[in-house]
Amino acid sequence: MSGRIFDASGGIISQFHYDHDGDKTIIQRVQDVEPIIENNKRLRAEGRGYSPSRELRRVASIPLVVVERWIQEDGVNFMALGPKEKSAYLRRKLNDPDNRAWRNSDGAL
Repeated sequence: MSGRIFDASGGIISQFHYDHDGDKTIIQRVQDVEPIIENNKRLRAEGRGYSPSRELRRVASIPLVVVERWIQEDGVNFMALGPKEKSAYLRRKLNDPDNRAWRNSDGAL
């Protein structure tokens, strides 16, 4: 299988692969998520993420490759859902302990 980068923007690298044996075309998208994870850890530890009035709170920073994976795995384009459905979907995903790395505040949503 050979590979060639055809797009690299916004920290995401899109790479084209062609598998000659299986006669398949594969597009792989990768992103270095470590800086996002480290920033989320820092914000959680500092208890930050609130607006100046403290009326609003940032609860997560989710890398685009993770959003794409969720859409593929769940078969739901939550970006196209209505506000209530999107909120319920994100609440379920972000309250899952497996997705704690994307949270930048503690507590249940």
